[in-house]
Amino acid sequence: MTEVQATAGDGLGTNQTWPTWPAPGAPVAERDWGRRRRKASLARSAGIVAGAFILSRLLGLVREVVLARQFGTSEDLSAYISAFRIPDLLFLVIMAGAFGSAFIPVFSGFLGNGEDAAAWKLASVILNLSTVSVIVVSALAWVAAPQLVQFVVAPDASPHMQELTTACMRLLLLSPIFLGLGIAAKGILEGQDLFTLPAMAPIIYNAATILGAIFLGPRIGVYGVAIGVVAGAIGFLLVQVPGIVRSGMRYSPSFDPRVPGVDEVGRLLAPRLIGQAAFQINFIAVTNLAWRTGDQSVSAINYAWQLLMLPHGVLALSISTVILPTLSRLWQQGDVGAFRTTLGSALRPLIFLSLPAAVILFAFRTSIVQTLFQTGAFSAESTALVAAPLAFLAAGLVSYALVEALTRAFYAMHDTRTPVIAGVAIIALNLALGVALIGRFGYVALAFALSASTTVEAVILAAILHRRLGGIDKGTRIWFGRLLVATAITATVSALLAPSLAEATTPGNAPRLLQLVLFVATLGLVGLVYLAVTWILRVPELSTMLAQVARRFPPLSRLAAALEPRS
Repeated sequence: MTEVQATAGDGLGTNQTWPTWPAPGAPVAERDWGRRRRKASLARSAGIVAGAFILSRLLGLVREVVLARQFGTSEDLSAYISAFRIPDLLFLVIMAGAFGSAFIPVFSGFLGNGEDAAAWKLASVILNLSTVSVIVVSALAWVAAPQLVQFVVAPDASPHMQELTTACMRLLLLSPIFLGLGIAAKGILEGQDLFTLPAMAPIIYNAATILGAIFLGPRIGVYGVAIGVVAGAIGFLLVQVPGIVRSGMRYSPSFDPRVPGVDEVGRLLAPRLIGQAAFQINFIAVTNLAWRTGDQSVSAINYAWQLLMLPHGVLALSISTVILPTLSRLWQQGDVGAFRTTLGSALRPLIFLSLPAAVILFAFRTSIVQTLFQTGAFSAESTALVAAPLAFLAAGLVSYALVEALTRAFYAMHDTRTPVIAGVAIIALNLALGVALIGRFGYVALAFALSASTTVEAVILAAILHRRLGGIDKGTRIWFGRLLVATAITATVSALLAPSLAEATTPGNAPRLLQLVLFVATLGLVGLVYLAVTWILRVPELSTMLAQVARRFPPLSRLAAALEPRS
C-alpha cells in the first residue's frame, strides 16, 4: 500500500493523506496498520457494498413483487407485516445495537492500535452476552405473543387476523437469533474493513424469502413466507462464517464484563438501545394506527416504505456502512481535518444522487407502482393505496439519507447520545403528527409524519455537526445552489412527463413489453436531463463518478476527462 496525496474536492477541507485498510482476507495479526493506500480504497469499498446493496435491494424488490402478485394489499399480508414488529424490535435493539454503532468504533480502535488480543476478547464477550439476551427475550416474546398482538401490535384487527398475526410472530421470533448472530459476524468483519461477505448476506436473506413466497406461499399462505424468512436468517449467518474464520477470530466463551472495551461499548450502547427501541416502537405505533384506517392500510404503507428503501439502501446505507470504521479511526487519531474531509466526501455524492431519486420517486409514483406491482391480486385500487403515501415518503428521501450518514459521524465520534436524543424527540413529533392528522387524512398522514419528522431530525444533526466541525465554506454553498437549480429543472421535466407515463403504464392500455420500454426510457431521460444540467452548471460529481468507473473500464477514461468541469 502506498502513500498518496489526494484532494478531497468537497470544499470542506484541504489535501489529506488517507489512511489505509488491511488486505481483505488476511488475519488481523498479519496486517500492517501503519502503511497507507490510495484514497480510491474507500471508493472501492463503497463500490463493493453499493453493488451488493443494489443486488440485495433488487431482490427485495422482487420479493415485494412476488408478495404483491400473491397477496396484493390483503389483510393477510397486513397480518404478516404486523407479525414482524416485535421480532424486528428484539433484533434491532439487542444485536444490531450492540454490533453496530457501539461495537465497531471500539473494536476498530483496538485493531488500529495493534491490540489484536484485546479486540478478539471484546468481540467474544459482546457476542456471548448479546446471544444469550436475544434467546431469552425471544422465548419470553413467544409466550406473550397473543397479548402482544391483542394489545400492542394490532388491537383493531379482527380476531382471525390477530390469530394469524400471533402464529406468524411465533415463527418469526426464530429470525432475531440467527440474524443476530449474522449481524455480530457483520460487525466483526466490517470492523476490519472486510465488506464483501457482510454485503452479500442480505442477498441470501432476500433470496430465501422469495423462494418461500414462491413455493410455499401458494400452499400455506403467509406462513410460507415466514418460513422463508427464517431460512434466510440462517443463510445470513452461514454465508459470513468463512470470513470470520479467515479473519483470524480468536473466540473465547467469556462473559466477563471487566474485559477492556466492554465498558466503552456499554457506554455507547446505552443511548443507542434507547434510540433503536424508540425507532422500532415508532413503527409498532404506526402499524397500530394504520389498522384503525382499514385492513389494507398496513400493507399499503409497507409497499411504499419498501420502494423508498430501494434508493435509500443503494445510496445512503452503502456509503454510511463504509465510512463508519474510517471515521472512527480518524477521530481516535485526533485528525479532525481528515474526519471532516471524509464526511464531506461522502455527503456530496449522497446528496447529488438522492435529489434526482426523490424527484423520480415522487413524480412517477403511480407508474412505478403500476409497473412493478399491479398484477395478480394487486389491483388498481391497491396501486392508488400505495401511491398516496409514497408521495410523502419520497419527499423525505434526502432527509433519510442525510440522517443515516450524519448519525454514523456521531457514532464515530463516540457520541451516541446526541443522535439518540434527537431521534427520540423526532419520534415523539412523528407520533404526535400522526395522531393529530390521521382522523382527517387517514393513513396517508402517517407517511407525511414520517418524512416531516425525519427532515427536522436531519436539520438538527447537521446543525450540531456544523457547530462542532466548522462552518460550510462558500464553495459548498455555491455547489448546493447549483444542485437545487438542476433538481428544479429535473422536477419540471418530470411533472410534464408523469401524466402521460401513468396513462401508458396502466395495465391493459398497451402491450406489457412496450409499457416496460416506455417506463425505462422515460426515467432514463429524466436522469439524463439531471446529469446534463449538472454538467452545464459545473457540478463535479458526474466526472468524479465516471473517473471511478474508468479505473475499472479504461475505455470510459476519455468520457470522464471530457466531462471534467472547466474553471
